[in-house]
Amino acid sequence: MKIGFLGAGAMGGAILSGAVKAGVLDPKDVYVYDVSEKILEKYAEMGCNICSSNEDLGNKSDVVVLAVKPQYAAPALATLGSSLDGKAVISIMAGATTQRIRSMIQGNIRVLRCMPNTPALVNAGAFALCSETDLTAEEKAFAEKLFTSIGIVEWMNEKLIDTACGLSGSGPAFVALFIEALADGGVLEGLPRATAYRLAAQTVMGTAKLVMDTGMHPGQVKDMVSSPGGTTITGCQVLEEMGFRAAAIDAVQAATNKSRQL
Repeated sequence: MKIGFLGAGAMGGAILSGAVKAGVLDPKDVYVYDVSEKILEKYAEMGCNICSSNEDLGNKSDVVVLAVKPQYAAPALATLGSSLDGKAVISIMAGATTQRIRSMIQGNIRVLRCMPNTPALVNAGAFALCSETDLTAEEKAFAEKLFTSIGIVEWMNEKLIDTACGLSGSGPAFVALFIEALADGGVLEGLPRATAYRLAAQTVMGTAKLVMDTGMHPGQVKDMVSSPGGTTITGCQVLEEMGFRAAAIDAVQAATNKSRQL
């Protein structure tokens, strides 16, 4: 199956590079077009096929990953012409519904909408895939294999994709703020900055791995660490007083609503 990447910047490039490293994609079966010459040079060196235009990409690919920024989608997709007629597209464009994607592309296309997140850059992504897709069984299996090679996959109704955008799409920024805040607390109490960042980042990563690998409820992990009258429960009390959990919930809700507005 020939796969094309319309846009290979941060997210599109993360998916492409990760899947190649995982052996899921063979560079000789990958076609790339991007407005950046630097990006094209990078993937040419990797052994991918570089296309001369969006339409050229569409003509040479069986499946095309739409990885352009949403605000540039309409003019970029218009230049595809009818090259995607009868083919499949996988869209990772935030806020672009399946209906909108169809309206921007000439011809009859099959569409899979996907919401990725930036940890895909280190093969630890979270991908929300729309279950209301008309991809063939073979194409769906290909898409799932592609994304599971660099993260986890959750299939869901399209009405929940915006929620995934607010949670896993925006979540890395929220978690990064938390890591920074944890480190600042350590620095305030005398830790060197580099040490504080490493301890904070490893603590977040290790706790996430503990939840994922064991299936433990996050509350169980909190209880494991919180001894009666100890340091941890004292810190938890402060977070509760400051509305930590409510703020996190509100942040996801606000990001979800913004995605719906795009």
